[in-house]
Amino acid sequence: MLRIILKKSPCIFIALFMMLDLVFGQRAFLDGLEQKLSAATKEDTSRVIALNALANYYAYVQFDSSFFYAKLANALSEKIGYSSGRILSYRIAFSALNCQANYPRALEAALNLKKITDEIKKNDPSAYVVPSYFLGVVYREMADFPDAIFQLNQAINFQKMSGKSMAEVFFAYSQLGILYQLENKLDSALWYAQKGYELGLDAKEFKQFYSLALGALGKVHEALHDYKSAEEFYWLGITQSQLVNNVYLLARNYNNLAGLFAKTDQKDSCIYYANISLNICQQHNFGEFAYDASRILTDIYGRGVNADSTLKYMKIMVAAKDTVFSQAKGQQFQELAFKEVQRLQKINIDKERSLNLVKLYILLAAVCVFLLLAFILYRNNRQKQKAKNKIEKAYAELKSTQSQLIQSEKMASLGELTAGIAHEIQNPLNFVNNFSEVNTELIDEAESAIDEGKSKEAKELLNSLRNNQIKINEHGKRADTIVKGMLQHSRISTGQKEPTDVNALADEYLRLSYHGLRAKDKSFNAKLNTDFDASIGSINIIPQDIGRVLLNLYNNAFYAVSEKKKSAGAGYEPAVSVSTKKIGDKVELKVKDNGSGISQKVIDKIFQPFFTTKPTGQGTGLGLSLSYDIVKAHGGEIATNTKEGEYTEFTVQLPIS
Repeated sequence: MLRIILKKSPCIFIALFMMLDLVFGQRAFLDGLEQKLSAATKEDTSRVIALNALANYYAYVQFDSSFFYAKLANALSEKIGYSSGRILSYRIAFSALNCQANYPRALEAALNLKKITDEIKKNDPSAYVVPSYFLGVVYREMADFPDAIFQLNQAINFQKMSGKSMAEVFFAYSQLGILYQLENKLDSALWYAQKGYELGLDAKEFKQFYSLALGALGKVHEALHDYKSAEEFYWLGITQSQLVNNVYLLARNYNNLAGLFAKTDQKDSCIYYANISLNICQQHNFGEFAYDASRILTDIYGRGVNADSTLKYMKIMVAAKDTVFSQAKGQQFQELAFKEVQRLQKINIDKERSLNLVKLYILLAAVCVFLLLAFILYRNNRQKQKAKNKIEKAYAELKSTQSQLIQSEKMASLGELTAGIAHEIQNPLNFVNNFSEVNTELIDEAESAIDEGKSKEAKELLNSLRNNQIKINEHGKRADTIVKGMLQHSRISTGQKEPTDVNALADEYLRLSYHGLRAKDKSFNAKLNTDFDASIGSINIIPQDIGRVLLNLYNNAFYAVSEKKKSAGAGYEPAVSVSTKKIGDKVELKVKDNGSGISQKVIDKIFQPFFTTKPTGQGTGLGLSLSYDIVKAHGGEIATNTKEGEYTEFTVQLPIS
């Protein structure tokens, strides 16, 4: 039979082959465990470990022996305060009690295990995996499916939280597969059973339970009417149980196989394997599986095979049912479950009470702090009120001083502007004066020529007089234009934007600033470089305000190159460059000089009010601050780029619209 299964299912053969690395020689292993127990004569952790090792060996073979050694290990662990020993003994005791179908005591062992976990490993999620799994198993055995599903999912979630391998909880997935199969939720059942089967392949430390995953997957395939696959997995489960000497799961898989043969009407095979299971159950006192096996045999013989055998197995079934599902055991189980609910409720009530007490203390502390703060605030408020009057007085004085300084800055700018205007007007006035004197002489000469009858010479003199008069008129208009322009730019700003030719504005203030400086220092000369973008046209600005910005930048540039000229020597040629450029929806205006630059130590302060690098008495420190405010008010940006000892460049960006 096994050869046929392996031939038909090579993938299962591979899985079976991976299991064959488990060792045989159970007798030799048992002898070694007994020798270790005999050697551990002192009542210490080594004896606890030896007792638990023996209990674990008998866990699925001789449940009475397993429970006996687990009980001894638990008592000694409690005596010497060895918590880990108690945890292991309860785990083993649960397995023994559950296999005997003593579900009330199995539940008690699982609950005790959870209590110890709460005491010593409260913050370790992996410690809660086994208690949750055990509770899920025992709830399933007692047909409490909702609680069973909840606890098994808890076991899986705790394993995920711990970050450890999910292969270690393959049995929880398999149990969920069984539960969903019992509830006829076959899609979920297949997913969980398949997951348990796949994870179990890598769970080398838990191979003794792997036949559970094989049996679970077989039950799901049987429910899906895939009888061939179900039989294959049952045989693998039987083989695996034999390899690891797990007679409990061996009996279970024989029952699964017998039930499948009963369903497919293979009576002889059904009776054969059900009897094998029943013999194992009677030898080891497996009440639940004895009930299952006798029920299968009762049913198969009840189909007319043998009435005497039907009666025989029915008696065995009734006796097993009374042992496993007696009313007393059911009541005991419910009492334990109810007590656990009460215990958890008490824990929650105690937690809530402690939390409320903490909240009360926090509230009282908050009230005390509030009262203290109120007193401090009251005292500070009185002090602040006194200080406020002093601050307001000092602030008023500061504002007055600031207004005076701003006015001083404006007057200084006006003085420089006036000097530039004077220089600009002087040139056309000189022409007017000179040509006026020349015209007087020409009139005298023309009169003499007329008297002498030299009409041709008189006409030439009159023609020269006419040309001179035209030039006088041109220069007079030039002076008039300068005066009108300066009046336009020097009038009080209305604060209204108007279309302005920024190129003309930049060029005009450049010349005025330059001539203003030359009016103070006749020896000063500088090269003026201009590069204006003709595509800009007019932009909406307040011309008087932007004119003040340009004048400040120009004055600073000429001051920088003038100061450098004093120390640089004959090889240095002062130069100031001005350029405009249209960039998208903005106009960029740059003013660059080849002066001494600005120190990196003060570069971040140049736009601060009252900050200046000029000697005392030569600057108020408000020029760049006012320029910054004006540019910002226009929705623009102003920035500087400098290299100490070489140059300084200011960039102003203004929106076109």
